[in-house]
Amino acid sequence: MTATTDASPAPTDAAATAAQRVGVVGLGYLGAVHAACMAELGHHVVGYDIDQAKLDALKEGRAPFFEPGLPELLTRVCSGEADGEITFTTEVGDLKACDVVFVCVGTPQRKGELAADTTYVQRAFEALADVVKGPALLVGKSTVPVGTAARLADVLAERAPHLELAWNPEFLREGHAVTDTLSPDRFVLGTTSPRAEALLRRVYARPIAAGTPVLIADYATAELVKVAANAFLATKISFINAMAEVCEAAGGDVKVLADAIGHDDRIGRKFLNAGVGFGGGCLPKDIRAFMARAGELGADQALTFLREVDGINMRRRAKVVDLAREACGGSFIGRKVAVLGAAFKPHSDDVRDSPAISIAAQARLQGADVVVTDPEAVANAQRLWGDLTYTTSTEEALSGADVVLLLTEWPQYVGLDPAHVATLVRGTQVIDGRNVLDAAAWRAAGFTYRALGRPNA
Repeated sequence: MTATTDASPAPTDAAATAAQRVGVVGLGYLGAVHAACMAELGHHVVGYDIDQAKLDALKEGRAPFFEPGLPELLTRVCSGEADGEITFTTEVGDLKACDVVFVCVGTPQRKGELAADTTYVQRAFEALADVVKGPALLVGKSTVPVGTAARLADVLAERAPHLELAWNPEFLREGHAVTDTLSPDRFVLGTTSPRAEALLRRVYARPIAAGTPVLIADYATAELVKVAANAFLATKISFINAMAEVCEAAGGDVKVLADAIGHDDRIGRKFLNAGVGFGGGCLPKDIRAFMARAGELGADQALTFLREVDGINMRRRAKVVDLAREACGGSFIGRKVAVLGAAFKPHSDDVRDSPAISIAAQARLQGADVVVTDPEAVANAQRLWGDLTYTTSTEEALSGADVVLLLTEWPQYVGLDPAHVATLVRGTQVIDGRNVLDAAAWRAAGFTYRALGRPNA
């Protein structure tokens, strides 16, 4: 089936807008947000997960992770204030009467490999095939290697022919997940069935009526959309970081360079901020899995450039460690390093593949006394790397520091008064790993300011 785009409003008849019985399997980051948003859109939602403690927290309006707006939304839908309703269960059989079931389980990177582990996806669909009555639609939202949906469709055809399959990839940005679900910039519906398409249009009737475009695609294209988008964003980030390396060698200023090329509307300014690179639970994992799957398909040469994208990304982390050691006089021994930020991006507590934690850990391994602060991610970071010292107090982290590393661009760090910071630190060295600080203001306060891809003076 060839992908098509339809931006027309959904039908307004009662059948098209009626509330659906919606199941959500897996209440991690994706699933918890999706379940709450489906209730907000007026549906009767059953959220399934095997973790009872997680379910208890969700019922009380407490998200098991930091995401702006989600606790308030959970409170609203759990208290009956939304148009729809939501219940939570650890019994997969409670999904048997659902019209639509979304599968939102994780696809982590396999240990020792680049490929994605689809074990949880496979198990979820097999379990649903045994309990969901028909006719019903099972919808994959997890990011999977291309070809997964076709394989699962064969499983359903054999084990549960009363169930149909569609693939509906997610495009959530951490820190904006609620808005991205309720008012997305597009829907991609991977399906070969007019009935499945119609059912998903009912589920998403409100945002479609508000103007969200709908693209209909075959399974393979729907699976490829998410990984292709992530690969493009990763490439754009690593491109500007490669330009930062050239600027460092040539004495150029990568920030001015990015501003200049960003005015070209064919390029655009977004994702052209040179710094320590990308991290998190999606971009690094997805581009590696994309390369692995391309190799399995015999198309590995098409994605060899992603190896360099990944390599550039990792080199930027090492560069910051080198700059920090240089700022400490060539050795970290006996030096305190203040790391501002632990999460891979602001407005998140996600520390998976976080450049900030990677840099902090490397400095610690080389002998530095590292103190990491973050407004939301300290607890998660402690579980990942317990050998570092953590605090939620910015002033405590800065106190007596020989060098300050800005590694996550939380607003409270970007807005620090350098004159006040100067009264707390021992050494006046600051390394701006995100190119977001006011260099002139920090230098005026007596700091030696360094940033990736920018002149020293």
